[in-house]
Amino acid sequence: MAGRRPADLVERVRQEVVGCARCPRLVAWREQVADEKRAMFRDEEYWGRAVPSFGDPRARVLVVGLAPAAHGGNRTGRIFTGDRSGDWLYRALHRAGFANQPTSVHRDDGLRLTGAYVTAAVRCAPPKNKPTPAERDECLPYLEREIAALPDLKVVVALGAFAAGIVAGQLGVSPRPRFGHGVEADAGGGRTLLCSFHPSQRNTFTGLLTEPMLDAIFDRARVLAGLPTV
Repeated sequence: MAGRRPADLVERVRQEVVGCARCPRLVAWREQVADEKRAMFRDEEYWGRAVPSFGDPRARVLVVGLAPAAHGGNRTGRIFTGDRSGDWLYRALHRAGFANQPTSVHRDDGLRLTGAYVTAAVRCAPPKNKPTPAERDECLPYLEREIAALPDLKVVVALGAFAAGIVAGQLGVSPRPRFGHGVEADAGGGRTLLCSFHPSQRNTFTGLLTEPMLDAIFDRARVLAGLPTV
């Protein structure tokens, strides 16, 4: 990858993700959802493919979730876009100075990220939001290549225990920390794994995750990344 611009490297991964059809179960499910649609989105054309990452190729902070939502990213074609989890995430990124606006509703809405890049461990919406171990492993090379393609990366924010386990493996964190909100682990090379509860409705509706808690994660990420506070 020597001599290639970060933007070129991450764009190549994005294009490969969009064309990916490695997992028959996930391909069938994402296409079924796109065909049947949810009633409130019946007039929309669903993306129905693997969902690429999104953000700044010079990011110091990488945010990793579990997988696209069936009627979120699988509908809009942008990660964490068009669902409640994305609403929480991008509002927090905006408050922390990483996003130019607090909303993310479709891939042409003008949203831009500065200093942050958003991705997922699995790139297709899985049935019941549960990818199999084999499906997880098929997607690992994409994340590995993205991490390698972000030359300024200092912090990886893992949203949820599933993502935290994946990231710890990719970064070679040993021993792996026990997952918890706000848990940090030295990943070597000046990088840090920072764990957060996932902004799923199960966590936000029950109060397990609050907006101040999520704000604290991204405020801490700025500090660890050597970015000025906002």
